[in-house]
Amino acid sequence: MNRRTFLKNSVTMAAAACGIPCGSGAQAPTAAKQTLPLKIGIRAATMKMVGNFDVIRTAASIPGLMGVELQVTGGNPNLRDWDAVRRYKREADRWGMRLPTLSGVWDRGVNIGSPGAAESLRLSIRAAELLGSGALLLAFFKKDAPDMTREDSYRPIVAMLKEAAPRAADSGVVLGLENSLSPADNAKLVDLVGHPAVGVYYDLHNMAFYGHGEQAIPGVKLLGKERICAVHVKNDDKLIEEPGPIDWAAAFRAFNDIGYEGWYVYETSHANIEDCIEDTKKNNAFLRQHARMPAV
Repeated sequence: MNRRTFLKNSVTMAAAACGIPCGSGAQAPTAAKQTLPLKIGIRAATMKMVGNFDVIRTAASIPGLMGVELQVTGGNPNLRDWDAVRRYKREADRWGMRLPTLSGVWDRGVNIGSPGAAESLRLSIRAAELLGSGALLLAFFKKDAPDMTREDSYRPIVAMLKEAAPRAADSGVVLGLENSLSPADNAKLVDLVGHPAVGVYYDLHNMAFYGHGEQAIPGVKLLGKERICAVHVKNDDKLIEEPGPIDWAAAFRAFNDIGYEGWYVYETSHANIEDCIEDTKKNNAFLRQHARMPAV
């Protein structure tokens, strides 16, 4: 099933649930368009609070933040502890926050090409389902990333993702690939898997770091909103409005142009939590000035 078929089937089921006969010519009432909310989150690691349940309360105190990206295997306790998963869920409900994305899915000594990758992924998908997280970040950089010119290099990863994708879809989760590949190679990898539950967790700063800087912003259009499931926003230890590897005003315009409607998640660097809070307020103001959600 491709992404367009997936969306078409969802609309058909929604129409049936509302009592509208499919193919009968009956028309649903036309609702006025609404602009989707701008969804901004922050990594627990950015706040130096991995394994700390208070991360949700602290993030909730920063105006404009709506969610926190937790680490699955990082910290103590972590999301391999189901009691900890349930407590994070309670804390999120308590403070009116979302846990939209999870990262750090691989257990110690495991990478995307390891024999243990499928089991790490299975457990991480379960945690995401319990927390209502829509995306799992699957990181693989440098030697862990496949050579997309060699089928023998990328075939095992494609096979593993094809096997995991239906389980992720059943759990309401998209597997978001973040790696050192170029935008074009990311598009190729996602398309080889060919499942709507596999996309790209796009990190433009990483594109520049791994030698694809000139392709980072054009890569937004190349990948398109159908492949991009979430976005990391960062500028090392500087505000995103300051000069750096990525022109974030131009990057946000590129996301606006494709109708991106997912999460922007900060992966910024700060000396301490006080600086993190103040810098995030300033970053929020800049992001809101330049990023726009589509009207639907």
